[in-house]
Amino acid sequence: MCFSPEADAALGLAIGVVGIDALRHVSDRRQIPLAALPILFAAHQLIEVLVWWGLDGTVASWVGRTGAYLYLVIAFLLPVVIPIASLAIESDRRRRRVMGALAALGAVVSVVLLTALVRNGLWAEADGLHVSYSVGVERGRLFTVLYVIAACGAFLVSSQRRIAVVGWLNLLAVTILAWLTVDGVISLWCAWAAVTSVLIAAYLRTTGPAAPSPIGVDVPSAPA
Repeated sequence: MCFSPEADAALGLAIGVVGIDALRHVSDRRQIPLAALPILFAAHQLIEVLVWWGLDGTVASWVGRTGAYLYLVIAFLLPVVIPIASLAIESDRRRRRVMGALAALGAVVSVVLLTALVRNGLWAEADGLHVSYSVGVERGRLFTVLYVIAACGAFLVSSQRRIAVVGWLNLLAVTILAWLTVDGVISLWCAWAAVTSVLIAAYLRTTGPAAPSPIGVDVPSAPA
């Protein structure tokens, strides 16, 4: 998966179908951010098709480069989007505090990465069976670790066991991908996005409305 534009396109369409199913089974508006994640993942993969095509000359280079910018913007927003999606369905006050802290951490990571993208531009090339991206971030390995903590941590601390399982599986997948190739983690993340999307859809199919949030604590709206 994600090893070619054809694989990205096929996977993106498949995840999109799963995402539509997830949205159809929303029983509480607080589940919308979680249900929307597969749609975001699907868009992410379909955008990378443009990156592949730009690199191999199928489309104009500016189209591929625009696709690369959009691809990275989505990737760099995930550390804050995922904690918000987890926070929206969480009822335990202490766990909500942890998720809020992870969302704040994710926001810092997102700002740093997006700032580097704006200041330094990006570099992308087809590297074997994935696209390798670089934006010249100082202390890149540190922010990679913080990215993983924010993106996976919110699921891990969820009081709902099936959501926590998704977090553990995501952490395992990211660890394996990082071991395989550091430069390809963001690109190869899609190999796990499909499984994550299926698990989210399955969760929404079998769960009822989200539990009431603690008194006096506002539940955030779905991210734009």
